[in-house]
Amino acid sequence: MGDLVLHDHVLGPRGERVLVRRSARRRRTVSIARKDGDLVIAIPASFSVREERQWVRKMVDQLVRKEARTAPTRRSDEALLTMARAVSETYLGGRAHPRSVTWSTRQNSRWGSCTPADGTIRLSHHLQGMPDYVVRSVMMHELIHLLVPGHGPEFRALMETYPQAQKAQGFLDGVSYARNLPIAPEDGIDGDGQTEQRAR
Repeated sequence: MGDLVLHDHVLGPRGERVLVRRSARRRRTVSIARKDGDLVIAIPASFSVREERQWVRKMVDQLVRKEARTAPTRRSDEALLTMARAVSETYLGGRAHPRSVTWSTRQNSRWGSCTPADGTIRLSHHLQGMPDYVVRSVMMHELIHLLVPGHGPEFRALMETYPQAQKAQGFLDGVSYARNLPIAPEDGIDGDGQTEQRAR
């Protein structure tokens, strides 16, 4: 297998680097795969520079179309509030009452935050397109903060009532690792009385 070479002219749909591997064993086939947060496109070693550029663009465009077909529909803020009420009812006995739940484009190092004083919850727009159980887990985390400050035993006991919490955290840890996001200390309440769940 050939070495990976950065392709400068194209980025992936999420801003990923595109790396090209030339293979003497390939004759006509071209493939694309995600690896360690990058896109790796394998092409025949015989391709010209022009053919490489054409195939890289074609494969990235194909991936964008494929992922657009399979990605969940973007939820509205109203749908998030409906989800929050359902999660509260199912796992918290309906005790958490958010006034609003909205997407936030200002949260690039945290998955969610809430302000208990006014009952507002904000979820990072980076969660859009992630599996439903992951979004619900972050929602659960923030709903609990409407009831319990900090991350002590009471918080952990309530979080454990969400059956896919550990699976969701594993998913988010993988996303954070792939995007080289900072590993943050335990979430907490900031100086403005807001709680936050950092992207780990």
